[in-house]
Amino acid sequence: MKKGMNQGIRRRWMVNSIGMVFFVLLLAVTAFSAFVGNYYYNSIRSAMQTQATAVSDFFSNYATSEQVYLEMANYYVNDFDKQESLELQFINTSGQIVLSSYGLTSGGSPDTADITSAIKHQEVSSWSGQNPATGERIMAVSSPIFYGDEIKGVVRLVSSLELVDHQFLLLILIALGVSLAAVTMVYVTNLYFIRSIVEPMASITETAKRIAAGSYGIQIEPKYDDEIGELATTINEMSQKISQNNKMQTEFISSVSHELRTPLTAINGWIETLLSGEVADPESIQKGLSIIVSEGHRLSKMVEELLEFSRIEDGRFTLNVEPVDIQAEFEDAVFTYRQLYRKKHIRLDYHACEEEFPPIPGDPERLRQVFSNLLDNAAKHGGGDQVIEAGITRDGDTVVISIRDHGPGVAEKDLPHVKEKFYKGSSKARGNGIGLAVCDEIITRLNGQLTIGNAEGGGCIVTIRLPMLNPTVQEP
Repeated sequence: MKKGMNQGIRRRWMVNSIGMVFFVLLLAVTAFSAFVGNYYYNSIRSAMQTQATAVSDFFSNYATSEQVYLEMANYYVNDFDKQESLELQFINTSGQIVLSSYGLTSGGSPDTADITSAIKHQEVSSWSGQNPATGERIMAVSSPIFYGDEIKGVVRLVSSLELVDHQFLLLILIALGVSLAAVTMVYVTNLYFIRSIVEPMASITETAKRIAAGSYGIQIEPKYDDEIGELATTINEMSQKISQNNKMQTEFISSVSHELRTPLTAINGWIETLLSGEVADPESIQKGLSIIVSEGHRLSKMVEELLEFSRIEDGRFTLNVEPVDIQAEFEDAVFTYRQLYRKKHIRLDYHACEEEFPPIPGDPERLRQVFSNLLDNAAKHGGGDQVIEAGITRDGDTVVISIRDHGPGVAEKDLPHVKEKFYKGSSKARGNGIGLAVCDEIITRLNGQLTIGNAEGGGCIVTIRLPMLNPTVQEP
């Protein structure tokens, strides 16, 4: 069966490759022919037009009388230095040849479209076809000669196309010969190529099936330094990334489970303690209830962050943009947390801006979510010196909000990743690595910028920059 499959691949490969090569070469030869033909003939036409225009302009400027015109024309035809390739003709307005560098055609009437068009439309005109007199393929260019605004006649250049036609035909024959040689080479090389590709691909396919079945640790040994080797390397990288993603998922589930278990354990423990009647004094009961409330709030926040993350991942995360008093919203958040911090012996210093801010486009609920998360993080990571500084200023058309703690700051290796989903870094503080990612998503959707860095003198500083002039909310 494997042999039959390999032969089927070989047959399909040969038919498809040879057929495709033949088709492509046919198109290439056709396009080449068209290009070369247009190039050759257009080049000749352009050169003849340029020369004819130069001659007609000279006569139009300096032939001040009939006699001067004829003398100059006679001089031109007798001294014409390109007689081997071109014929120079002077034609009157009746279409008759007055003078010719060949002489034999003088007095004739070519009656071609270039002459008629040049006289009628008074512009440079070209024509190609068979010479009415000889049957030879020629190209002719005619340019009108003026006395003032009156047309006096036409200067005409005539060139034979026989040599160009022969050269063009020779190029086409060469192109066809090269194409046939290419098809032959493709056929021969494909015989070797399919032998060198079928077996390695069969091995890669078998390994890919094992990886798909869950054997992520398995690796393919790249034997070729080519596309097959790249494919093997790519599959190895894919296997590693799948393994890493599974590990990250497992760690995230474990982390979330741990984060959820901790407040649930505290809540259940105190509820059982209070229900058992083991604690009777009011102070202990109050302490237990406070712990239950605090852990309940923490649990709710974690669940909300997980829900927000879920909305972001599946595209259900939206903003309700409306005019917002950004200073009032931020000051409300500061006031709320200042009251909460006092119970924890944390001082929150607020630096207000004396300027008034006009309403800016934003989502009040989402902005409050951002402020709450950042202020909560500042308290969580503030260290021993529990002082937090918050402020709002105006920088041109931008609102700048800053929140700084005086803790140990963020490790340099963690700074580029702190806003990534699930990233917890080296900090021992509790968290699931989602809150900052959600905050960054909100600010980004409002065309703002959220940056996190270490402040001079220690501590971490978070800066939010929001435009004041009608930003367009980014779509997910």
